[in-house]
Amino acid sequence: MKLPILPTMAIFASSLLCACSPQSAATESNVQNTAYDTNPLTARPTARFDIPAYDQITIDNYRDAINAGIAKHKANLKAIVDNTAAPDFDNTIAAFDAAGRDLDAAVTIFSTLSESNSTEAIREFETEVYPLLASHSDDVYMDAALFQKVKAVYDKMKAEGAACPLSHEQQSAVKHIYRQFEKAGAALSAVDQAKLRDINLRLSDLQLQFSQNLLHETNNTFVTIATRDSLAGLPEGNIAAAAEMAKEQGKPGQYMFNMQRPSCNPVLQYCSNREVRRRVYNAYYNRGNQPNDHNNTAICRQLVQLRLERARLLGYKNAAEGILQDRMAKNQEAVYNLLNSVWGPAVAKANEELADIRVEMQKDGLNCEPEGWDYMYYSSRAKAAKFNIDEELISEYFEINNVLEGIFYVAGKLYGVTFKEITADVPAYEKTAQAWEVIDKDGSTLGVFYSDYYPRDGKGAGAWMTELRKHSYTTDALGQQKREMPVIVNVCNMTKPTADGKPALQNLDNVETMFHEFGHALHFLLHDVHYDAVYNVETDFVELPSQINEHWATDPAVLAVYAKHYKTGEIIPAALVEKMEAAGKYGQGFATVEYLAAALVDMDLHTLTENVPGDFDVMAFEQQQLQKRGIPRQIYPRYRVTNFSHCMGGGYTAGYYCYLWSEVLDCDGFEAFKETGDVFNQDVAARFRKYCLTPGGIDDGMTMYVNFRGHEPSIDALLRKRGLDK
Repeated sequence: MKLPILPTMAIFASSLLCACSPQSAATESNVQNTAYDTNPLTARPTARFDIPAYDQITIDNYRDAINAGIAKHKANLKAIVDNTAAPDFDNTIAAFDAAGRDLDAAVTIFSTLSESNSTEAIREFETEVYPLLASHSDDVYMDAALFQKVKAVYDKMKAEGAACPLSHEQQSAVKHIYRQFEKAGAALSAVDQAKLRDINLRLSDLQLQFSQNLLHETNNTFVTIATRDSLAGLPEGNIAAAAEMAKEQGKPGQYMFNMQRPSCNPVLQYCSNREVRRRVYNAYYNRGNQPNDHNNTAICRQLVQLRLERARLLGYKNAAEGILQDRMAKNQEAVYNLLNSVWGPAVAKANEELADIRVEMQKDGLNCEPEGWDYMYYSSRAKAAKFNIDEELISEYFEINNVLEGIFYVAGKLYGVTFKEITADVPAYEKTAQAWEVIDKDGSTLGVFYSDYYPRDGKGAGAWMTELRKHSYTTDALGQQKREMPVIVNVCNMTKPTADGKPALQNLDNVETMFHEFGHALHFLLHDVHYDAVYNVETDFVELPSQINEHWATDPAVLAVYAKHYKTGEIIPAALVEKMEAAGKYGQGFATVEYLAAALVDMDLHTLTENVPGDFDVMAFEQQQLQKRGIPRQIYPRYRVTNFSHCMGGGYTAGYYCYLWSEVLDCDGFEAFKETGDVFNQDVAARFRKYCLTPGGIDDGMTMYVNFRGHEPSIDALLRKRGLDK
């Protein structure tokens, strides 16, 4: 799951690491000029499900709506401060929670669309709007009078203890909002608040520069190949896509690959030309680390230093300490204990895989040591030799629409949720995306789901779930609550149909990614909370719903529903499924080490306690930290520092470990289904929905998990799944 570069106000304020700009603060006068009757972001939608006209939104619409939202937010907060009644939950906490919803709605749509459809105009507006929003956030959370109101409610609640009349959800909302103020520097002196504002501004600018540089490097770094002969082994569909890309780039008759995974990964896996693989490998892993205008090395160094300075101002010894206090892990020792417990078995398994790769290279007359660009290619060959499995053949059973059918089937079997495609009366989110009405088992509409699966210019790399509208409750003039249904989007970069008419056939990794991102979608479709303050779960819990959903992707009963040959409609043969299961753990040494390497470097950078010098080289630091841990030299981290958006772009700072933390939960949690002998056991599914999907952040993650499972998780199931238990 990918979070926005700048988290939106009401929900992500506690992790906001950006700040003010002296430019263009919103005023009441410019708000009054906003054209509410024509702006798709502020006019009352006329389409079904109150969907705005996403395809008609202009930069001026964003600017007007955000300025209006800031002004309204300020006015609402002033009303809280000016209220002479004693602070209580309704006039302070609930009022604060709802105060910025118009602003939050506009920013949510902007951040979603800018990530998936970036243009030069959007990137320019980002440099204007994100400092403005961050400045406003600092104004809110450093407002002493407002903080005192919140603190009064918090102190009263603590004093009342068990006698507190507030509901459990309301008490959680009070704690979360109070904590947001604390972490944003509300208790600091005026001098230190000024320092914090300056740091936040610089962080905001640097994170935006990092992300824009990475987007450019991913979409505009090309490896050009002159002749088709150099692409031996590459599937025909990928060759055709490379020819089309070259034609689009003004080089007809040649072949081009950019650094989107659907473009470059097949080269590393299938192309027999070692030099071509080397060029693609180096181009991909050195994004942001090239001598050009999009180099991120200095930006990363400054981000590390500023995050440390920010942490010190707030009373922490390093950046990770403050971040982890609000996660399941709680401290860096718990994170390192988990990562290190898996590191040894993973490196041992990776070295076993390297031995297999050497054997395969010798078959080609290569007696040299393997390099990084050899790993995927020869690992695939070794896997095929060991298990007699053909990855390209497998992809013929994974046509993208059939995969989506399987995803919907699992959601229906587990939770009784159904999906009805919307083909009219709903504005387009993006012309290649599909829209679906999501219907709960009682017949009510849960929300709208958009599937946006194909790469395009301006789209960020990778895959993520995001929201165009968050689930919430509003109160009408009669005091009746109305549920505002969410609009959820899965944004991916899957293999596209080819120009010669071949459909969008996916490899198994893409299939599991689709199931993963849809697990996030289900989580946020099934949310049912009344306050934005408790909407989000801890970052190291948030991957549980997505990762547990992957377990059904290759279950034989599910494969029988959706894994159909794209030509014949034949269900994937049982013998091929058995081969897939046998081969499923192969390559996990490499995959686990490259993931752990990135997670460890993320932690190492954010547990630094001494100022980083001006000549601090983040890439040399990465190499030193991993070499001393004994990483095989053929393995780079999954993301290197200069292209590590989770870590440097924000959102998952000191948090990339969370995928493994959540995997401990999801593997142990899936055992709850397996123990019954039925992976669709309705009692277990109902418990998972009730305790893990519905409550948002009302409870902490471990409480939710224990409520579901009955005990804390064990690491054993994870090691078995990855084949690291031997």
